[in-house]
Amino acid sequence: MISLLNDLKKRRLYNKTVREISNMPLDVAHDLGIYRGEAHALAARAVYGK
Repeated sequence: MISLLNDLKKRRLYNKTVREISNMPLDVAHDLGIYRGEAHALAARAVYGK
């Protein structure tokens, strides 16, 4: 049960991270060296370590 809750929390954090990267202003993303098209990959690395 605890594992399921942890998985749900991580998925929620992953979705939030994808949303935030995708909606980041282009100039801010550029300044940070982030390509918004890689939002899913960046979020996966941040949340799951993959």
